[in-house]
Amino acid sequence: MKKSIITLSCIMLILVIILVYGIIQKINGPDDKDSDEETESKTTVLTLEDEIKDDTIWSGTFQLIWNDLKNEVTEQDIVFKPQLAVVENLNKEMFTTDDISEQYYYKTYKKMTSSLKEQLQEAIKEKFSETSDALDKLKLENYDDTYFLYAMLKKELKFETAFEDLENGKFADSDDVEYFGIQSEDAQKLKEQVSVLYYNSKDDFAIKLYTKQEDGIILCKNPEGKTFKEIYEGIQAKQEAYEGSSNLEKGEKLKIPKMFLKEKAEFRQLENKPFSFSEDEKYIIEKALQTIEFDLDGEGENAESEAEIPEITEIEVQNELRDFSLDNTFSIFLIENGKDKPYFAGKINDVTKFQKIEEE
Repeated sequence: MKKSIITLSCIMLILVIILVYGIIQKINGPDDKDSDEETESKTTVLTLEDEIKDDTIWSGTFQLIWNDLKNEVTEQDIVFKPQLAVVENLNKEMFTTDDISEQYYYKTYKKMTSSLKEQLQEAIKEKFSETSDALDKLKLENYDDTYFLYAMLKKELKFETAFEDLENGKFADSDDVEYFGIQSEDAQKLKEQVSVLYYNSKDDFAIKLYTKQEDGIILCKNPEGKTFKEIYEGIQAKQEAYEGSSNLEKGEKLKIPKMFLKEKAEFRQLENKPFSFSEDEKYIIEKALQTIEFDLDGEGENAESEAEIPEITEIEVQNELRDFSLDNTFSIFLIENGKDKPYFAGKINDVTKFQKIEEE
C-alpha cells in the first residue's frame, strides 16, 4: 500500500489489508517446476487446517479466490497428480463469504484483457478508497484462455478508549519489546474492553479485546494445537469449562506486545502443476501471491459522546491477582462480530519478527 495508507494504520488501531491474486493459464503439457517458499522469518499458511510452525500467519482471503476457482471457473475440485494435502484442505472451503461481511472485501475472477488492471484499480478505489502498489506493479497481459483471480480484504478497527502505553520489556529471550495494555489501578473504561475467556495460570490464559466496531481480538498465551483450527477449538473448549471471573478485577494488569506486520508470500507449491477443467483441457496456476499488512497497538480515539458506560458494580477482589502478560508464545485471532470463524490468525513465538518496517 502507499505510504499515506500506512500512516492511516498508525492512527487507527488495526489495519488489515490483504491482497491476493492468481493467474490461471491454459497449457499444452505439464510443467514439473515445484518448490515451497517461505520468508526467512515467518511462514504463511493457506488454510486453518494446515500444520503450522513457529511465527506463522493466516488470512481467509486466499481461500475466497480458491472457492471461486473451484466453484465458478472449473466447477469442480482442484486435483493435482499427485494431490497435495494443502489442496485437499483448500477444497474443503473452511472459510467462505459467510464468514466475512461483504463491505470488507472485494473479489473477482475474469478472463485476461488489456483493461483488466484498470478495472481492478477502479473497483478497489470505489469500494475502499484505496490504491495498491502490489496491484500497480502487476504485469497483466492479454493471454488467450487465461483467468485472473483477485481478492482484497480491508478492516479498520479501533478501540473506544486507547489503551495505555507500557514500558518496554522482555518477550521470551528478547529485550526492549514495546507493549500496551492496562497498568493503572483505576482504568474501568479500559477494563470494559477486555473479557477473560479463561485463566488457569499466568502461562495458560486467553482474553478477548473488543473494538468499537465490535470485532473481537482473541489472544491466547501458550496455545495448544498443530493447526490454527485446533488452537481455536481448544480456546473455545477451555472457555466453556471456565467458571472464573470474565472481568479484569481491581489490581489486575494487562500487557500485550505491539505488532507491525507487512508480509508477502508466494505459494510456489501450487504453481505450474497441471489440473483439468475437462478431459481435453489442462490449466496451471502460474502465480499465487498474498500480501498482508497488520498493525496492533493501543491507539484509538476517545469517543466519550458516542457510547454510554453503564453503572459498574465493584466486585470483590480475588485473593490472588491474575497476571495477563503476553510475554511469551501466544496466538492471535481476529473475528467479526456475529461470525463463527476468524478471518486472520497468527502464532507468535518471536515478536521481534513482527515489528514495523520503515517505509522507503
